[in-house]
Amino acid sequence: MVSTRASSRAEERPLLSGKPSSSSSSSNPKRGSWSHAPSRLTLLWLAISIPLVLWDTVYVLGRPHTMAGGFLHWPLYVPYALYAEIDYVYGWKAVHDHLGFTSAQGLLNAVEIVMYLVYLWMCYERGSWTLDGRRGGKAALVGLSAAVMTLSKTVLYWANEYYSGFAGIGHNAPLDLLFLWIIPNGAWLVGSGYMIFDFGGNILDGLAMASEHRKSA
Repeated sequence: MVSTRASSRAEERPLLSGKPSSSSSSSNPKRGSWSHAPSRLTLLWLAISIPLVLWDTVYVLGRPHTMAGGFLHWPLYVPYALYAEIDYVYGWKAVHDHLGFTSAQGLLNAVEIVMYLVYLWMCYERGSWTLDGRRGGKAALVGLSAAVMTLSKTVLYWANEYYSGFAGIGHNAPLDLLFLWIIPNGAWLVGSGYMIFDFGGNILDGLAMASEHRKSA
């Protein structure tokens, strides 16, 4: 059943050397080989999310200098003056209360960024987005690990609000909460969830193909 899934993916998505694929799963039906390439959606999401997470990380770890009145606030972090009023985890209340969660998640953001950059470097190190063999496996594992980290961290962020009685965001009007907190933060659930599904399927295809080869040997 799994080997049939792997074979069908191979027929649907031929290997495109040097270009990102529509899915991270690629295989060569003639050789029966497995390869990994980031999908176009993955590259688009990383192109959007990495700069935003870097921006957020510098703000969090640079507080209070990046906050309103700080010497690093203008012009790069002016939008955070509003967000700090929406989410108190990012505001002065968290600083005055010595809330460690904000900086802790900022530190994990930095690790996450490094992992995604390593993944992209591994994928394009040789001038082609497609990797096969052990190199492809390593890249897929790094990408999957980073995506799981992103999803877990985002779920933890939402859970922290729930179990604190919405201490950071409960003061907002429903529409403000929807457009300025739920939708922006929910994007990271969708983006990382897609990458986990795509990378995980790619790795499973490789395992199924290896198992099939071993049986036929």
